[in-house]
Amino acid sequence: MKQRLRFLRTGRGRVGTAIVAVVLAIAVLGPLAAPYGPDEIVGAPGQEPGGDFMLGTDYLGHDVLSRVLYGGLSVLYLALAATALAYAIGVTVGIVAGYSRNLLDPVLMRTMDVILVFPPLLFFLIAVTSFGTGVGIMIIGVALVQAPGVARIVYSATREVSVRGYIEAAVARGERTPAVLGREILPNIMPTIIANLGLSLTFSVLLIAAVNFLGLGLQPPDANWALMISENRPVLSLNVWSTVAPAALIAALTIGVNLVGDAISHMLGRTDVEAEAATASAPPALETTELVR
Repeated sequence: MKQRLRFLRTGRGRVGTAIVAVVLAIAVLGPLAAPYGPDEIVGAPGQEPGGDFMLGTDYLGHDVLSRVLYGGLSVLYLALAATALAYAIGVTVGIVAGYSRNLLDPVLMRTMDVILVFPPLLFFLIAVTSFGTGVGIMIIGVALVQAPGVARIVYSATREVSVRGYIEAAVARGERTPAVLGREILPNIMPTIIANLGLSLTFSVLLIAAVNFLGLGLQPPDANWALMISENRPVLSLNVWSTVAPAALIAALTIGVNLVGDAISHMLGRTDVEAEAATASAPPALETTELVR
């Protein structure tokens, strides 16, 4: 456990973890502390902070603080669901294509390249035009946009690992391909996958925020930080906190996740270097046997 939490020893690891913990607490526990319901009209539109409204009211007269406290959970679960689906697709495609030495390799990777050609927002416009708006379409769209990048990273790591001796030994023992992929290759490329996870989650948060801002994802009256930024533009001059508060929380979440991801990536890199140094400094097994004799 101590080995896994080594990233907390770094300054950016501690700061990033603290920021993420605060944002998570606001998103998860916020609805319990909200003074009003997320759809409850409690005042005139665009009121400045004061009195019963700590952050004022939004474009319809909702309490901004209550909407902020309710609006984080959807950002988190949408980003986590989209990132998990992207990794499920990307890791599967990348590891299968990287290990195979037949037609499956170019077919899978060229398919990923075709998706990678489309700009993310253009891809969403095509998806929305074809299938309509909705949470499911948004999650699948974000996952498909991210999957090619994940697949390329996993593909490169798999190609590097698949030629090593322990993989050849596993094949020589008669292990089937699923066993080789799951028991031998996947654990050895896991540091690479984890190192990229923070960046992918950050991209999911920002892309989902952009989609909701453009009105292609969640629709009013859903409480969502990105949606709040878009829908409160008409009252920005009256109550700036109706857009600044949710925007600041999205920014804090992305900064915190990036800091944690950088710290974990740095830790994994140091761990790999230390392991290689230890292996290089260890005496050969043959020499040790001869000394014992």
